[in-house]
Amino acid sequence: MHKILTVALSLALLPAFALAAGPRDAPKAAGIESKDYQWAKMEGELKEALDKKGDVKRGKETYEICGACHLPSGAGRPDGTFPQLAGQHTTVLIKQMADIRMGLRDNPTMYPFAKEMTDPQDLADTSAYIQSLCIPVNHGKYEGPDAARQVAAGKELYEKQCVECHKANGEGVKEKFYPVLAGQHYKYLLRQMTDIRDGHRRNANPDMVKVIKPYTNEQLVAISAYQASLSMPGAMCKAGPAAKGGAKKK
Repeated sequence: MHKILTVALSLALLPAFALAAGPRDAPKAAGIESKDYQWAKMEGELKEALDKKGDVKRGKETYEICGACHLPSGAGRPDGTFPQLAGQHTTVLIKQMADIRMGLRDNPTMYPFAKEMTDPQDLADTSAYIQSLCIPVNHGKYEGPDAARQVAAGKELYEKQCVECHKANGEGVKEKFYPVLAGQHYKYLLRQMTDIRDGHRRNANPDMVKVIKPYTNEQLVAISAYQASLSMPGAMCKAGPAAKGGAKKK
């Protein structure tokens, strides 16, 4: 069970090119219709997993297989192929897994593993360990020759329409399932934002879809560049092997 869980979770936030198609009949099999699904609706297995108290020590064990893709530190890959997970809210991690299991987020690579994951305690433990890890500072940033201009333009957009939910330092809001953005790779952010705008992330927050829908490709580059520059005081560290019981935050 632990091996199934950890493989599934390691794939839970795969980049958007792996999300183009999926088990669209899964919501019906689970007794709900996709069109009736309310974003972050608190019921069923999502509620059950969220109600569990995660054990960081046990979560360290179940996370080991995830490290093959996301690295022991949770840093992911700077090229954006695998997202940075360290420091992410447990609510966000659990919701994405539940959505993939129910076919509400398309991820055919991960779905065969996720559908076998039936222990909400294992998911709560693994998510608790991931949340305990410090966020690496050496992640993939926008590196174009116009970086300063792009970051400045992205800052203006972010402060106008994103800061209310994702907050000034990209810390998000755990209780509302708003993810941590600080320390995330630029290329992953750009891919996900593009997919949300273009309707390929079916489980995206409808409020975010409304905000991002009018953005041009250039605006998405700028805002992703700025988001990738964000850092959270007291939560960042240089990427390295995960420390016993969770990495130390600086």
